[in-house]
Amino acid sequence: MGGTESRGTAIVAGAGIGGLATAVALMGRGWQVRVLERAAEFGEVGAGLSVWPNGIRALDALGLGERVRDLGIADIQAGIRDPSGRWLSRIDAAEFARRHGPPVMIHRARLAEVLLAAVPRSSLVPGAAVRHVRPRGSQLEIEYDGGVERADLLVGADGIRSTVRRAVWPHAPGPRYAGYTAWRTVVDLGTPLREGGETWGRGQRIGFAPLCDGRVYVFAVAGVPEGGRSGGGELAELRRRFGGWHDPVPRLLEAAADEAVLRHDIYELPPLPSFVEGRVALVGDAAHAMTPNLGQGANQALEDAVTLAALLDTVPGVPGVPAALVAYHRIRRPRTRRIAARSRQLGRVAQWRSAPAVALRDRALRLAPQWSLFRSLAPVVSWRPPDTSGPPHRLEDGTRAVER
Repeated sequence: MGGTESRGTAIVAGAGIGGLATAVALMGRGWQVRVLERAAEFGEVGAGLSVWPNGIRALDALGLGERVRDLGIADIQAGIRDPSGRWLSRIDAAEFARRHGPPVMIHRARLAEVLLAAVPRSSLVPGAAVRHVRPRGSQLEIEYDGGVERADLLVGADGIRSTVRRAVWPHAPGPRYAGYTAWRTVVDLGTPLREGGETWGRGQRIGFAPLCDGRVYVFAVAGVPEGGRSGGGELAELRRRFGGWHDPVPRLLEAAADEAVLRHDIYELPPLPSFVEGRVALVGDAAHAMTPNLGQGANQALEDAVTLAALLDTVPGVPGVPAALVAYHRIRRPRTRRIAARSRQLGRVAQWRSAPAVALRDRALRLAPQWSLFRSLAPVVSWRPPDTSGPPHRLEDGTRAVER
């Protein structure tokens, strides 16, 4: 991390995982940061979250990795089964950890609390959605609910329906429905589980993972029309779809509470032509919202935050901000596009409905050697923060500081 001498002023729009991580990363490198959050209170909703080794390395760069490890659970045995419980594919957790480090399963709210605790309360502004962004000399003027501020940098971390993206890129494509909806909940089963995984059926799937407090994160996906709701309640719908599947799925659904089940249609963001414009940068879902099939949404937001702050540290002061943002775009856009495309394709295969296609898919999973799975995951999870050691330098072509 850099020193405490002020590098400039930054506004971060959005206090989700990507926004808070960006604020922590910038403050650690000497920036004065204000975080604007459209909600009236700070905090995350949701259920479980997988922090993969790439995300853990990003948190380590922020000085928060050990805290997250303490609040999460690692070394989980997992894989993919069919509805009868037959294993189609299993991950050798010990070998995966040896190669890349163990992933950590944590409740999304706990991760948000760790990040929030690292940002001074005086830097947090609730009830403040960005409305307009205007150039003002060498700075930006940011108008939001309740005020106007000037800054040297604006980071849009305000989610898939980002107001910053709409303000700066009014003609950028909006989110599109991925073709399936997801249910999420956290269940107290009474006895802790040490094994997780997913079960793939025809056009629907369900998965679960233990949390460190003994509860279990449960998620399910089904191909249904956009905007639908279950007339008899979402938990009843889950029990109807998955109640006859293998153990412990029925027990998990019996232990669930209807009011604790969250249902959200899954959307993704079509590729943007750029993540930056002048002194404005997008991170996380505002830049590259992707389907959850690889579990990389939050991890990529953490990578964004660490990469952006590191690249800003390589330029000589505030005048170099636009060049650093160009470097950020050139590094992050290709990587996130590849990962989003892989996640989209994985979701399509997992959601196949026809019996012949599902039989072919399941056979391919059973026959695939373990090394092929490790090889396919390596480009995703082997990421490390940019190496910006040495004195600051100009990014003449936007690519001199690169990820290792």
